[in-house]
Amino acid sequence: MYILKLQKSKNKNLYTQIKKNYKQTNNYIHLSYNERVDCIRELADQINKFTFIRIFAECIDKTFWDVSRTPLSVDEHAFEQVVTRFETYIQIISTNPKYKGEKYYGLLIHDNNETVAKKHTRMMKEFLYHGTFWRTIEKIIETPLFVNSELTCMIQIADILCYALRRYLEYGETDLIDRFKSRFDKRKNEIVGVHHLAPQNCGCLICKNTL
Repeated sequence: MYILKLQKSKNKNLYTQIKKNYKQTNNYIHLSYNERVDCIRELADQINKFTFIRIFAECIDKTFWDVSRTPLSVDEHAFEQVVTRFETYIQIISTNPKYKGEKYYGLLIHDNNETVAKKHTRMMKEFLYHGTFWRTIEKIIETPLFVNSELTCMIQIADILCYALRRYLEYGETDLIDRFKSRFDKRKNEIVGVHHLAPQNCGCLICKNTL
């Protein structure tokens, strides 16, 4: 009914966008709302069971973003942060005696977007030659591989993680994030893999470093 109402309205741009959004839910239209929520909850629980998983994320409150601090855009800053933390993690496990001196390397797999792909490929080339602002890149090989998220389960899992983080930080919803927060990368029980760039009085579990 909502789409039909928009179709008769004068706002053709909104109608086109909403129609496009609804088209992406065609495969799930047979599920009730509760069934969809249960599906996401089950996936979040499965993520938590994969004890080898480490989650890295940079969450940015755009209202707090100060363009005078850095020449990078929001997404460029987030990309550099995640690359740096992932590189740090691989370097640490590569020197940990319990891994018996094995050499570990990482590969970035990215949701495909033509504009972002060009930008992040260019940035990663710079990182490989000159490092990020914080660290040289020795363990991440190649530039990111860009794949269609509709065809790749791991990208879809990353989407669920991002969705859960956003729902928590913007709306205070804890149900999903509580199911996998133990997978955040930590050092000595402190969260180091996930960061929230926000005012100091934020109070979220990421800023307070409490799990």
